[in-house]
Amino acid sequence: LTAALSLRRRDEGEAWLSCRSPGKPTLYGSLTRRGLSTEGVPDIAASEGFVVGEVTKKSILISCPHENVSTKFLAPYTTFCRIHQKSITCLDISSGGGLGVSTSTDGTMKIWQAANGEIRRQLEGHVYDVNCCRFFPSGLVVLSGGMDAQLKIWSAEDASCVVTFKGHKGGILDTAIVDRGRNVLSCSRDGTARLWDCGKSACLGVIADCGSPVNGIAVGTADNSLNLGTPEKAPSEREVGTEGKILLLAREDKKLQGVGLQSRQPVFLFVGSDAFNCCAFLSSTYILAGTQDGNIYQLDVRNTNSPIQVIHRSGAPVLSLLPYRDGFIASQGN
Repeated sequence: LTAALSLRRRDEGEAWLSCRSPGKPTLYGSLTRRGLSTEGVPDIAASEGFVVGEVTKKSILISCPHENVSTKFLAPYTTFCRIHQKSITCLDISSGGGLGVSTSTDGTMKIWQAANGEIRRQLEGHVYDVNCCRFFPSGLVVLSGGMDAQLKIWSAEDASCVVTFKGHKGGILDTAIVDRGRNVLSCSRDGTARLWDCGKSACLGVIADCGSPVNGIAVGTADNSLNLGTPEKAPSEREVGTEGKILLLAREDKKLQGVGLQSRQPVFLFVGSDAFNCCAFLSSTYILAGTQDGNIYQLDVRNTNSPIQVIHRSGAPVLSLLPYRDGFIASQGN
């Protein structure tokens, strides 16, 4: 059984609730704020069918006994309203936690202080939308990919574009960094994933050519028992850290593919329910991938014939996945 509870805040102290279980009618209700306790905690009551559990200044626990589900709603720790004017499409935080970088449908890419949202730099140079951005492990350099089919490396300190990689024939949809970043990876609407040498600003090769847009990629160290294949020709000495790595490709044609990064050889091909949007490694054996119709697949790379589990919370597209503690965080289009 899964359920989704959604909460909408309204100025007059009322919120709407809904609880949805697959194959059953949606239950609707509301929350009403009746004032504050002496400790400053809201006094909240729920309508029939819902029960209010623990309430703090930062969270409300709501349960729906009929469906035996509960959800804790968290207030934001802080909110930055002035960084972008429109939807945020991608963001990352530096390894030290001090800086954030984000891209938006307002056409900008900005670096900001993670503590207070103060804008430090605007990174200008892509034509059209910037789709993806991430910090290198050093936290001093940013990698970005755009609809202009260009991959760029930026200095976070002075906002200069250090390197531009050209070679893709379509917009870049995702990137990945190999180890400390002497090599980087990109995937594109043109159906390819490419490996790049940062030092010589050159393409080291096409890792995969899928014939269908590649929406997301992830690189990880493969389990020792996995046969990654052998390269047809000796790898360039400019390839650093590709040995023993597997590249995941989340493809538009409903396929999730694993490829040996150094060998360029296919390792597995899994067919899902809809276009794959994103993928991530949980460990050297377990991977996650999310689809346009709302499924999150957990697979074992040693045997991808059937998923370990398929999680379906709602039919909204799964847009990103991030391992966190013993589980993961997923963002969906609703």
